Amino acid sequence: MNDFLKYISITPDIRFGKPCIKGTRIAIQDILQWLASGMSIQEISEDFPSIREEHIRAALAFAAHREMLTKLSAA
Repeated sequence: MNDFLKYISITPDIRFGKPCIKGTRIAIQDILQWLASGMSIQEISEDFPSIREEHIRAALAFAAHREMLTKLSAA
């Protein structure tokens, strides 16, 4: 998903500037934790009707993009 940023916003006044799904206060971190705990995309969408599958995929793409940009530095 190359257009993941159209689903994500970073606003200093919302969730202390954490990346969130646009129009919600649901942080990317929340979605990743739900998936990591075993929730399915369908379960997340049922529990949070404002979150659709494309939002969840955008959260994963955002996290993958951030990971790609992470650089290690030797101590």
